[in-house]
Amino acid sequence: MTKDLTQLEILTELEPVAEQNLNRHLSMVKDWHPHDYVPWDQGRNFAAMGGADWAPEQSRLNEVAKAAMITNLLTEDNLPSYHREISENFSSSGAWGTWVGRWTAEENRHGIVMRDYLVVTRGVDPVALEEARMIHMTRGAHSPDNWGGFLINVAYVTFQELATRVSHRNTGRVCNDPVADRMLQRVAADENLHMIFYRNLCAAGLDLVPDQAMEAITMILTNFVMPGYGMPNFRRNGAMMAKYGIYDLRQHLEEVVQPVLKKWNIFERNDFGPRGEAARENLDTFLVKLSADVLKFEEQRDRMFAREAAKGIIQPV
Repeated sequence: MTKDLTQLEILTELEPVAEQNLNRHLSMVKDWHPHDYVPWDQGRNFAAMGGADWAPEQSRLNEVAKAAMITNLLTEDNLPSYHREISENFSSSGAWGTWVGRWTAEENRHGIVMRDYLVVTRGVDPVALEEARMIHMTRGAHSPDNWGGFLINVAYVTFQELATRVSHRNTGRVCNDPVADRMLQRVAADENLHMIFYRNLCAAGLDLVPDQAMEAITMILTNFVMPGYGMPNFRRNGAMMAKYGIYDLRQHLEEVVQPVLKKWNIFERNDFGPRGEAARENLDTFLVKLSADVLKFEEQRDRMFAREAAKGIIQPV
């Protein structure tokens, strides 16, 4: 029976892989400046400086775009919590520490540019947005007690970064504004590179400790929630985003889960012991149920749209 490796042993063994992927990331990432993606000429003072405060009619975003932009921005706002979680479960030294710092700096741009865009264009109520930010950041993001350790966290951020990329990209499309679309394409490109780093490190973890890594992946996917969970109106906004295809079950399965599992060769590997095999079987059972849930959700959504059409309700996108 192969002995499990400790957190420190895994981090030590994988540090050369982290360094290699850090260098890969730095060679591919494109530096950009948030101020270059904001239409500053649309800005004007609010009442505190002699202008007019926000009113609903000032926004050119439909209700779906508002919900998606707010959800995505508040998710980015909780960066201090994510930094803490990753720093605690990775390391603050060597290539690990450099990556955590670099990732944090790049992620910080996302919240900056999205907030500047929404405030300058008056896309959403800035007072309500700030109140929601205060609530969400005060609560913070906390992993469940049994989610500690490198393998659990690297598995989660692999899927989370890709899910966030999909959400940002689709949000850009429903804003009906080429400025917003360009901005969110830029943000999504960052998220994709972050996902590749984490995906490669998780792949290395699978090679190093197959059973431990497989158990971590199964735990994450069978309990997956988006990082914005717990923010004000998360359920309402998440339901709206799913209804209009910003991020729904099919996208989660086909654009996030399946491509990553295929990249890791999960269902073709032959290096698992009994624990890894059991975890893989549990994951397979879960994915069968998820596929059925996709169809059930889409049938319910189609019936909902049909009822709304019969009542003359105009869809906001």
